[in-house]
Amino acid sequence: MNAFANRHEAGAALADRLLAEVDGAAPPPVVLGLPRGGVPVAAPVAAALGAPLDVLVVRKLGVPGRPELAMGAIGETGARVLNDDVLASSRAARAELAAVERRERAELEARVARFRGGAPPIPLAGRTAVVVDDGIATGATMRVACRVAHARGAARLIVATPVAAPESLAEIAAMPEVDEVICLLAPPGFMAVGMHYLDFRQTEDSEVARLLAAARSG
Repeated sequence: MNAFANRHEAGAALADRLLAEVDGAAPPPVVLGLPRGGVPVAAPVAAALGAPLDVLVVRKLGVPGRPELAMGAIGETGARVLNDDVLASSRAARAELAAVERRERAELEARVARFRGGAPPIPLAGRTAVVVDDGIATGATMRVACRVAHARGAARLIVATPVAAPESLAEIAAMPEVDEVICLLAPPGFMAVGMHYLDFRQTEDSEVARLLAAARSG
């Protein structure tokens, strides 16, 4: 059942597939790891591609009283996307949306500070963004991340993951923001991402910060 020893090995295998897709691109793509577990996968991808590594922190804007239902999402540099259908059906007032956004923006900025230590985000405008996670189960976080990366100006968007649920992968591939999806393993009867890793221990904030600092230092 275990396809990968750990996230680093999974990232190395993913990098081999990605090399054929983006090798020689100018400027090189920006590799974006979803925190926390996506960053250790993204690090060897960025190293193999000779691309900068960054973290893509997103926060869902949940409907008041129903936080699992997203009115939209936010990211850095003021990026915001709204789900107009959910807003209309939930009848959330503009003031409620603003209050939720203020709260989630504060949490987003706190996480960014922990992960990036004050370094600015790498600009995405006009560049290829490779969004990486350690696996995709429901796909909710990846869908939000893709919309935010697009809102930040990415010209081309590639989703890359070692393992995913086939149904979620199809939903992501159908998104208008997504240009390509690369997945090494999409088994029928998918149950959980962690089942496909021998070592799937939790990634700590300190490891994310260390990997990003190492990438920035070259």
